[in-house]
Amino acid sequence: MSFLSKVIEGFKATSLPTQEENISPELMQKIRSIQIKTSHMVTELMAGEYVSAFKGRGMEFNAVREYAPGDDVRLIDWNVTARMNQPFIKEYIEERELNIMLMVDVSSSGEFGSTGKFKNEISAEVASILAFAAIRNNDKIGLIVFSDKIEHYIPPKKGKAHVWNIIRTILNYQPEGRLTDLNLPLEYLLKIQKRKCIAFLISDFQATNYETNLKLARQKHDLVAISISDPRETDLPKLGLVHLRDAESGEILLIDTDDRVMTKLLTSHERGKRDNRKKLFHSIGVDTIEIDTGGSLVKPIIQYFKIREKRH
Repeated sequence: MSFLSKVIEGFKATSLPTQEENISPELMQKIRSIQIKTSHMVTELMAGEYVSAFKGRGMEFNAVREYAPGDDVRLIDWNVTARMNQPFIKEYIEERELNIMLMVDVSSSGEFGSTGKFKNEISAEVASILAFAAIRNNDKIGLIVFSDKIEHYIPPKKGKAHVWNIIRTILNYQPEGRLTDLNLPLEYLLKIQKRKCIAFLISDFQATNYETNLKLARQKHDLVAISISDPRETDLPKLGLVHLRDAESGEILLIDTDDRVMTKLLTSHERGKRDNRKKLFHSIGVDTIEIDTGGSLVKPIIQYFKIREKRH
């Protein structure tokens, strides 16, 4: 069964929260909307196999047994061999359980959207879809919410109630900070997550100077960047004089969108930032999922799992 099919089966097998779980009608509507969108996409596209796309943490020691011809001599347990006066080897099994960490940017730059939804709404829904997957696949999942500070942290755990708590936090969170500091979640991940995990960094990546911590996090963890963008960031409409406000700094600029030179400078600058970011991720070995507010939420995720499955 494909990964997204498992997710949908998880939706069907998992009862919706009760009133006792303090889920508002508005939040319930958001959750149902995510379920419907995901179900629709899975009927149209096949997803990559979850087991193939994301292998477990590695090989875990299981037992020792007598050496047999053809066994890898590098696995010989020399202490046991010395005690028993005959060769014994260590036996390992693949550990399938995954630790998944969602790192979600809730800074004010996400308060932008020209297609009916803000970037931060898309981020929350994408994170919720990944959290839903944990219900079915029985993986541990945690959450780091950040802006220019670590806003909230939920340690990785299993269980339906735990996942509902993560989803409720993601969809309802009201941030204290306005700016973005991508170093903070990466540093925090390295501090609190000692064992290798799959870490999804969900952001519009408007911040800079986070390359060093990105490299360090990639060396220890399986890092996937999910970049959220809006089409108007690289394609300004002709609306004459408009006031553009930087959501994070509050700075307001007066722009003549009929001025082709001005709009070309602005859009070229944004495209340049995206190109440089892609080159950075590629050079470090960070996988990337690009999601546009005007496009599908699930299709890029499905395509990523397909590509990753082929690699493994």
